[in-house]
Amino acid sequence: MSPEVFLDVFQEALQLIVTMVAVIILPSLLVGLLVAVFQAATSINEQTLSFLPRLLITLTVIGLGGHWLVQQLMDFTLDMFARIPEVVG
Repeated sequence: MSPEVFLDVFQEALQLIVTMVAVIILPSLLVGLLVAVFQAATSINEQTLSFLPRLLITLTVIGLGGHWLVQQLMDFTLDMFARIPEVVG
């Protein structure tokens, strides 16, 4: 395997990982920020108030976007299988 091929595969894998994680985490971060601003404005320091909305948003995003996430992972895997002759030969 030449270094160029390895770097291409590594770059694609990292890009896929970052995209998949960002799709799941960014909505949770935005909701957490909104809840933190609400808690700061109202002086409510309840731990479950910040945890539960983030959990629900994360589960909702996984539920709604799960098909797309799995499809992206399957496309990447099939692409890697198709590259086996390029890597070996």
